[in-house]
Amino acid sequence: MTSLYLLLWIVGAIVLQLVIYLSIGFWRHWVNYLALRHTVSKIGLPVTAPLPVAEPEPTAAAWPGFRTFQVMHKVMEDGAKDICSFHLAPLEPLTLPPFLPGQFLTFRLEVPSLGGAGTEFITRCYSLSDAPQANSYRVSIKRAPSPAGSPHPPGRSSNYFHDQVQVGSLLQVRAPSGHFHIDHSDAPVVLIGGGIGVTPMLSMLNWVLMTQPEREVWLFYGARQSQELMTQPHLNALAALHANFHLHICLSQPGNDDELGQNFQHQGRINIDLLRHLLPLKPYHFYLCGPSPLLQSMVPALEDWGVPDARIHFEAFGPSSVKRKSVSAKPTVAANAANAAPADTALTVTFANSGQHFSWNAGIGNLLDFAESHGIAVDSGCRAGGCGSCQTSIVAGEVSYQQAPDYDPEPGTCLMCVCTPKTSVTLEL
Repeated sequence: MTSLYLLLWIVGAIVLQLVIYLSIGFWRHWVNYLALRHTVSKIGLPVTAPLPVAEPEPTAAAWPGFRTFQVMHKVMEDGAKDICSFHLAPLEPLTLPPFLPGQFLTFRLEVPSLGGAGTEFITRCYSLSDAPQANSYRVSIKRAPSPAGSPHPPGRSSNYFHDQVQVGSLLQVRAPSGHFHIDHSDAPVVLIGGGIGVTPMLSMLNWVLMTQPEREVWLFYGARQSQELMTQPHLNALAALHANFHLHICLSQPGNDDELGQNFQHQGRINIDLLRHLLPLKPYHFYLCGPSPLLQSMVPALEDWGVPDARIHFEAFGPSSVKRKSVSAKPTVAANAANAAPADTALTVTFANSGQHFSWNAGIGNLLDFAESHGIAVDSGCRAGGCGSCQTSIVAGEVSYQQAPDYDPEPGTCLMCVCTPKTSVTLEL
């Protein structure tokens, strides 16, 4: 046998081994694919691959002010029927600007007056609860009842959405905004949602699995019982389809039908011990949204665990105070530094249009509450620095913010609901 024939035999043997290897690999992938189809069919999803979502045109830009949107679909999302999703499309032809997963929409709603006669306009913000789409938005809103044992009425905007807004209703909507959103890197992420705080997490999760399917993502979702969970079948389906998505549902007060290990993974509230036990040592980015007690416990605990400040991102329901261990300089807005009061003097807040002035009381919290406590009427909406309704011109003096608001006030103005006077200040009210 010549060396040429020997070489051909060697090459042939290598080719045969390669064909066998590829065939076995294909067969394994085919078996996994069939098993995946069976799993998807079993949980009720279509077995055909979904059509890719069209990306918004790069030329689309955010519109100024409010535009009219129509409600295209209205879907209940939880067993208790307290969470409803509203799918919105622009009334006029409009390519929607891309938004960052985690941002919110601002609504201007005409609701019945508190006095019972006529209507009035209120402004409210709700998180977008799905990945960006080219021609529609989705917000998911939980009905807010009257607090137990409280004279306060039920939530005006949430109950208006649930009871009055129907398919075909027209709503005034401001373009997506907000500084709370997921980054576009490939860093692993941990999403923590308490109650309806899961809505921006759903937007982030759906976006990650749609555009970065190899990115590692964990979702810790807390509720009292499974009847209060939003889109649980959808979450279970995603967990079955994506090995890199880790779903952990925590119920603090499981119902009679709730079974540990079946429809939830942990009994109790989300806490740092649970994260330390489950998470590998990796440079995760943490995104948190929920009621104040969740943030007030988890944010300092993450800092104590050694998570860098730059990797902790959070958003609260309404006004919330979270004490950070690494305190940075407070952002300041100045109008006329020449009128700044000395640091050792008492501060005065002057309302120019009404001609009134009062000594500042730091215990009240913010300038909006301070103004209202003295009978000064101020337009307001979210009361959390998101909607911009309480934006007010600063005639003189400076104000400071505990943290940067989601709505960016115009130069020379402030958002009264989230700022305090740094010096004696004069406001155009």
